[in-house]
Amino acid sequence: MSQNLFVGSLAFATRDDSLRDFFAQIGEVKSARVITERDSGRSKGFGFVEFEDESNNQKAIDELNGKELDGRPINISLATPKPEGGAPRRDFNRGGDRGGRGGFGGNRGGDRNSFRNTGNGIRGF
Repeated sequence: MSQNLFVGSLAFATRDDSLRDFFAQIGEVKSARVITERDSGRSKGFGFVEFEDESNNQKAIDELNGKELDGRPINISLATPKPEGGAPRRDFNRGGDRGGRGGFGGNRGGDRNSFRNTGNGIRGF
């Protein structure tokens, strides 16, 4: 699998075609993709570019990093590959199993009906 370039700080107006055209000045682009939000389709402000010839990666970093694309200076670096098996699952149970619902109310012992009004505003047993 060839190494992709990560392209950050993209303008929200940047689309796949304009990203591809911008990097084509370095060499033949195999793929160019702007990452978008699933629901709205709006750009997340970053994307990935893959060249046919992987040797163009460093050339693109050297020549295009910090240059303006669609009115914004972009950041280019080598992309970090995804971990095997896709994105890691988040563990929302970081503290481990705390067990039960201790401390959140429940049965506090005794009978609620054992509290009675003594008539003088003080509750007693």
